[in-house]
Order: sequence, then structure tokens, then C-alpha cells
Amino acid sequence: MSSSLLESDEQARLDVPAVTGGRRRRVADGGERSVISFSDRKRLRVRVPLTVVQILILIGLLIAGLGPLLWLLKAAISPTQDTLREPLALFPSDVVQWQNLATAWDQGHIGYYLGNTAILALGAMIANLFVCTTGAYVLSVLRPKWGPILSGAILATLFIPSIVSLVPLYLTVLKMPVIGANLTNTYWAVWLPAAASAFNVLVIKRFFDSIPREYFEAARIDGAGHIRVFTTVVLPLSRPILGVVALLAVIASWKDYLWPLLVLPDPALQPVSVALPKLAARSELNIQMAGLFLALLIPVVLFIVFQRSFLRGVGMSGGVKG
Repeated sequence: MSSSLLESDEQARLDVPAVTGGRRRRVADGGERSVISFSDRKRLRVRVPLTVVQILILIGLLIAGLGPLLWLLKAAISPTQDTLREPLALFPSDVVQWQNLATAWDQGHIGYYLGNTAILALGAMIANLFVCTTGAYVLSVLRPKWGPILSGAILATLFIPSIVSLVPLYLTVLKMPVIGANLTNTYWAVWLPAAASAFNVLVIKRFFDSIPREYFEAARIDGAGHIRVFTTVVLPLSRPILGVVALLAVIASWKDYLWPLLVLPDPALQPVSVALPKLAARSELNIQMAGLFLALLIPVVLFIVFQRSFLRGVGMSGGVKG
């Protein structure tokens, strides 16, 4: 009896690697990682309801994402009376008026104001990338003794509503400290406040933390200083997250309304977000909707073009693997 027990115990120990190995293979294949196993998905009573739920979720996402944009396009090419009488109609009941887009472009000078918006967005993006990348480099790579305190202070600013800092920021722009210059009616009044983004600093810092430290040590052994390490090692490895931050900065500047309205009273310098309400004062509703659609079209196109880089950078949990 004792020999049979020993033989069964030995056989059990020999079977354990095969069982665990098979389990590892199933996990590696991705068959057992979801709530519903791969074998259950093959069953008809599971596959059909799951497919229906997936289709319904997809339809809901399409309605929530594309619905407002498609409704805006429908209102832009419809007569004003159609929009007022049946605002939720799927199609214009009358003739489609594509000329509303050209009329809005001419009456609202959309092209000129889009140029101002592009200048503001480009300057805000450059200023944001410069400040956020250098700040994240100091906190993540240089790691000074006071780094944790500064990181905590930056994190604390995320809990301050932006409207609270509006008046102090405006007073600062009216009379800059040290130099005493008035920055109103200049693009610097928009660029400089947009440069400081606590969220972007922390996001970039998190990405810099994931870069292997061996890269920095090898660069320093080769005689590279802090600036060279920053420009030749850190920035090339951080292109995915820099693309995400750049796109977020452009979109934030493109949709900003209140701050450019305050610091750019000169109509010749205002972006399209500030100029569109003026179009509403002297045009019909369909022309207003056409102007809104033209102003919204460029950010949407930018996201569609760079969506792969944007989603890859947002979904990246780590940086470069060693």
C-alpha cells in the first residue's frame, strides 16, 4: 500500500507542470482573461445575446459621438423654419441649402478668424510643450530634493477651479510682474497662461518615469549634459505622449472662449470662438449653424487624422521597455 501511495504521489507531481503549463498556455492565448470564457462564446445562447449587446452599445456610442455633429450639419444646410419647426428631423424637409456654408464663410469672415485661431493654438501648443516637458524632466529625471513637494503642489492645483484664478490671472496680464508690461491685445496674453498645465506636467512625468534609467546613465557616461540628455534621449523616446499633449493643447486652445474674449478686445486678433457670437447677431439661424459647423470641422478632422497616435499614447501604460 505504501508503494502505491508513493507511486501516485510521484505521478501527481509529474502531472502538475503539465496542468499548470496548459493553464499558462490558455492564459497566454487570451482565452480565459475575459468575463466570458472562449468556450462559452462558442455557444449559441451566449454568442447571440453578446452580439446584440455589442451592436446596441456601438449604436449608442455612434449616436452620442456623431449625433451632435450630424445634427449641426443638418441644421446648417436646412432652412431656418425647418430647424425651428422640426428640430429633431433627420433630414431637411425642403431643398438642401449647401450655399449656407459659403454664406457663413463670407459673412462671418470665418477664414480670417480661423487663421487667428490657428496662430493662438500653435503658440499655445509650443508654450505648453516647452513648459510641461522641462518641468516633467526636472521632476522625473533630475529628481531634486524638493521634487516631491513641487509635485504635490502641482497636483494640488488640479483641485482649484479655473474660474477662481481668472481675476488674479487677468490682473497679472494687465501688469506683468518685474517688467510691468501690459499684455492685453497681444497673443502672449493667451500663450503664456496656456503654457502652465498641471495635468500635462503630471502625464508627461509619468511617462518619463517609465523610461529605463540605464539610458540616462549611458548618456552621462558618454559625456552628455542635462540639456543633451533631454534633447537626444528623452524627447525622441517620448514622441507618443508628446503627440497626445500637443493635440490636447490645440483642442483646448481652439475651444477656449472666455479668456480670449477678456484679453483680446481687438476684433482683428480674436479667434473664431469669440467671433461667432457676432455672426449670430446679424444672421439667421441656419447661417449661425453653418458657421459653427465650419469652426468645429477642423478639430474633428485633426482628431480623425491623429486618432491612432492619440489613442496609442493615451492607452500606453508604460514607456520604453528595457
